[in-house]
Amino acid sequence: MPTPPYRADHVGSLLRPKPITEARKKFFEEKSISADELREVEDREIPGLIKMQEEVGLKAVTDGEARRSFWHYDFMGMLTGLDLEERDDGVQFAGVKLRPIFPTITSKLDFPADHPMLDHFKFVRDNTSVTPKISIPGPSAIHFRTAPEDIAPAEYKDLDVLFHDIAQTYRKAVQAFYDAGCRYLQMDDIFFAYLCDPKHRASRQEQGQDPDWLIDQYAWMMNEAIKDRPDDMIIGMHMCRGNFRSTHAAEGAYDPAADAIFNKTGVDVYFMEYDTERAGGLEPLKLLPKGNKRVLPGFITTKTGELEDMDWLKRQFEKASEYADIDQLGIAPQCGFASTEEGNAITPDDQRRKLELVVRTAEEIWGEV
Repeated sequence: MPTPPYRADHVGSLLRPKPITEARKKFFEEKSISADELREVEDREIPGLIKMQEEVGLKAVTDGEARRSFWHYDFMGMLTGLDLEERDDGVQFAGVKLRPIFPTITSKLDFPADHPMLDHFKFVRDNTSVTPKISIPGPSAIHFRTAPEDIAPAEYKDLDVLFHDIAQTYRKAVQAFYDAGCRYLQMDDIFFAYLCDPKHRASRQEQGQDPDWLIDQYAWMMNEAIKDRPDDMIIGMHMCRGNFRSTHAAEGAYDPAADAIFNKTGVDVYFMEYDTERAGGLEPLKLLPKGNKRVLPGFITTKTGELEDMDWLKRQFEKASEYADIDQLGIAPQCGFASTEEGNAITPDDQRRKLELVVRTAEEIWGEV
């Protein structure tokens, strides 16, 4: 079996099957079924998601994040020392607001040996004949998404101490997933892209934080977490500008973060949003070092069902190859299809056609998936 990185890939989340959506409502809202009954529905439906990914020709598959509500908060809330609180106001996206979940750091951070997502990964591992992959939020999510007033431990007022403990927490997570058989771990660190947005940069400056310093610190945390991983473990990282019901939360070219992304994180595979002008130009790809690292530009959007034209996609890769060796490129959609359980404004058929297009593009350009 081929091993990652692959030419064709996807970010991780998929539209939730209707039975899972209904079961989650019964469990979380109506309180009419047990956790075991919810898990039975998930265990019954997720193999269908895995099979769909295999059928379109992908060589790496996920559980579609179907056991989660959010791409990031569920993982974070399962850490030692971090709780999720629901309040009155949510994060603002373009035209809509995210459900009001707020991470709070209550004690020293750690990765527990029984973190539920280890079992989520094992289920995919045991139900696929290709490479099982899991996507988790990168280290920066803990700092970027937690307000200073929601950090209780006094020692964490010193960001150096906080960043050290976040990195060590993730270092344990990387080893735990490896021990569970994971050889392809994706850590989504979208806040590198957020810190390229003038509005988000200004917001951080108002809080007394230099956005460029933060970019370097986030890169240090990622590198610290993964630098001692075994040689046969591939690390991917997705970067985008928000994805909630087909809306976005940030914009701005990658230029302020490109050097840190490519040269300071230690990551192997980069999933980069490139489906609209919000992402800026392809010039930052020139900072990708020669070698084995791979960038998967997200020219194919998950926000709408309209299929991109193959000739247009080929032209985009011609432009990209002016800045990075075509042999160091691949193709993936710009983001997941359901960063939250609500999902984007597309249909399951749209989703399948998009993934088929990803595979077909890889075959057309590189002759392989």
